[in-house]
Parts: sequence; C-alpha cells; structure tokens
Amino acid sequence: MNKFLTAAFFIMVYYSVSAQEKRVLSLEEAVKLGIENSKNLKIDQAKIEESTANLLEAKNRQLPELTVSGSYLYLPLEPNVNLKIPGMGGGGPKVSNVLYGSANLSVPIYSGGRIKYGIKSAEYLVEASKLTSENDRNAIAYNISQAYNNLFKANEVVKLLKENLASSQKRDQSFIKLENNGVIARNDRLKAQLQTSNIELQLMEAENNYSIANINMDLLLGLPDNTEIEVDPSYIGDDDLGKPDEYYLNLAKESRKDLRAMDYQRKAAALGTKSAKAENLPSLAFNGGYVAADIPKLLTITNAVNVGVGISYNLSNIWKKNSSLMQSKAKEQELAASNELLNDNITLEVKRDYQNDLYAHKKIEVYQRALEQAEENYRITLNKYNNGLETITNLLDADTAKITANVNVVTSKADAALAHKKLLQTTGIINN
Repeated sequence: MNKFLTAAFFIMVYYSVSAQEKRVLSLEEAVKLGIENSKNLKIDQAKIEESTANLLEAKNRQLPELTVSGSYLYLPLEPNVNLKIPGMGGGGPKVSNVLYGSANLSVPIYSGGRIKYGIKSAEYLVEASKLTSENDRNAIAYNISQAYNNLFKANEVVKLLKENLASSQKRDQSFIKLENNGVIARNDRLKAQLQTSNIELQLMEAENNYSIANINMDLLLGLPDNTEIEVDPSYIGDDDLGKPDEYYLNLAKESRKDLRAMDYQRKAAALGTKSAKAENLPSLAFNGGYVAADIPKLLTITNAVNVGVGISYNLSNIWKKNSSLMQSKAKEQELAASNELLNDNITLEVKRDYQNDLYAHKKIEVYQRALEQAEENYRITLNKYNNGLETITNLLDADTAKITANVNVVTSKADAALAHKKLLQTTGIINN
C-alpha cells in the first residue's frame, strides 16, 4: 500500500511539473521581457563594450610610455679583451658574466593631432554603437508586438469558432429530433452536420495556429517553450491618428536612432580624414632614460641618466601616396550617400506606414457594416426558414457569412492595432 501511495505521489509531482505553465502578459510586459532576453541585444552590448575598449586604447596613446629592460649574460668561454686605452694595454681582466639594465621614458608632446582625433573618433563610434542598439530595441519591440498580435488574433478566432461550434452542435441535435418526427428531410440534417464538421476543421486549424503563435512568443520572450501565454483582452485600444503624415515624418527625423547613429559615424569618418592628413606631419616627444651596467673586474656604470626631446618624421611620405587619407575620404563619401539613402527610406517608410494605418482603420468600419448586414441577413433567413419560405442551404450560407464577418471584425481590429505599432516603430518611438 505504501509503495502504491509513493508511486501515485511521484506521478502527481511529475504531471504537476510537466503541465503547461500559464502566464498572463500585457503587450508592454511582453515587450519588456523580450528586450531583457533578446540575443540580438546581447550581441549589441558586446559591440558597445568593444567600441568602449577601442576608446580606452585611443586614450592610452596620450599617456607616457615607460619600458624597463635588463639582461644577465654568462660567458662560458673566456673572451679575448684587448684594451686600446693608452697605458692600459695588455690582455685585460678575465670576464665571465655581464649584467646590464636600462629604463626609457617617452611622453608624447605633438603628433599632428592624431591622438586627439583618434580619441574623439572613438567616442563618436561608442555613441553610434549605443544608438544602433537602441534602434534594434525598436525593431525587437515591433517584432514582439507582431507576435503578440498574431497570438491575440488566433485566440479570438478560437473563441469565436468554439461559440459557433457549440451553436451548430445544438442545432444538429434539434435537426435530429425534427428528422425523427418527420418535419425535415434527412438531406437537410446532413447538410447541417456537414457545416458543423467544417467549423470543427476551422477550429482545429485555429487552435494549431494558436499553438504555433504561442511557441513563437515563448522563444521571443525567453520563456520555457511549454508556457501558455494568455493575452490581455484589452489589448486593442483606440489609436490616435488625428495628425498628418508630416507630423510623423518630422518626429522620425528627430527620433530615429539609426539616423543619429549615422551622424556619429560621419563625424568619426571626418576625424579619420584629419588623422590621416596628420600622418604627413612630424612627431615630437620628451624622452628620458637610465642605464646601468656591471662587468666584473672590467667596467661598472651607474647614474647614467639622459633626458631630451626627440623628433621623428617619415621621409618616405614625400614620395608615397597617403593611402589612409584616400580610404578615409572614400569612407566619408560612402557614409554621405548612405545618409541620403537612409533619409529617403525614412520618408518612404513613414508615409507608407501612415497610409497603411489609415487603410487598416477604414477596413474596420467596412467589416463592422458587413457584420451588421450578415447578422440581419441571418436573422431574416432563419425567420423565413422557420416559416418554410427558405432552404436549409441558404440558412447555412447565411450562418457561414455571419461567422466570417465576426472573424473579419476581430482580425481587422488587431491588424489596425499592429499597423499603428508599425508606424510608431518606423517613427522611432515605439518604446516610448
């Protein structure tokens, strides 16, 4: 008996653990969770850290360079030492080891502006990488909104079809009784049952679409793939489109992070051109050093300190073309053209998505009228059928039209909500 209870306990634990976890999420919560777990944003963060490291490297170039070196040499064979100093001729002492050490300090004074330009350029690229990450956040927010919208539509369609399936099954039971009493023909009852079967197939397809949409949301949000997400029933709201498309276009030019990132990239490229020009200028640095050496029985050097100013210039720049300058200018031209193209694309995208938003909201009005017409048509057809003035085929067709109209209204409202989210994403304020 104890073994049976233990086994039952473990079975209950297993099923409780493996059962689908349910989680109610609003769109805002879904977007926040998706951004927190986005793999693309983790890649962006790594790029920001990389550009920050490049900035640190550029700043390090303005700091002093201090190098220390030392050597100890053992001489297994006795060297021949012949001093040529007057009065000190002869074979000289025996040398078996040498000890040598030095320290050198170099502080950059002038480098033609290459260090300054390098630091500022690296700062611009850090800002550009951060803005690129923000732009990716906007894209991720829209992708999550799209997945959430698909899940909402699938859920609403499933609910509608379940309601219609229940009504259709109830009608089938009534028709069976009417057939048994000889009121309707068997063919009419079969037509009604055929429609019920069609609604069952539609429901199966809708439930399958819901499952796929749910798995997609789980993956986007970083949740276990057996989590069942319940969407917020108040997801669809009223979207304010009372402003003209020029308002959204101006807002996009102020808010789009990719446009601002492009601006920083162009600034960095301009500094790269200045830095490349500075390659033709000399470099000036303060130099200092210390040397110590000990050769037993021969030589000892201490306190050998040297200080001075060093200048360096690459004379080959006179006959060599500055390829770095040519590359930097080409980069500037490329970014200028890319900036113009990006501005054109933003104009096209904003105006296109604005029109799509208007169109999606107008469709709701049409589908609402179609639903009213379908419901009235079904009511009239049912009344005629009950009075023997209409066929079962027309009644079932009217019922199908009513189901389709209901589905169209729900999906059109969801599509309109998504169209507005797309406009906000194109404008660059979807996360605001």
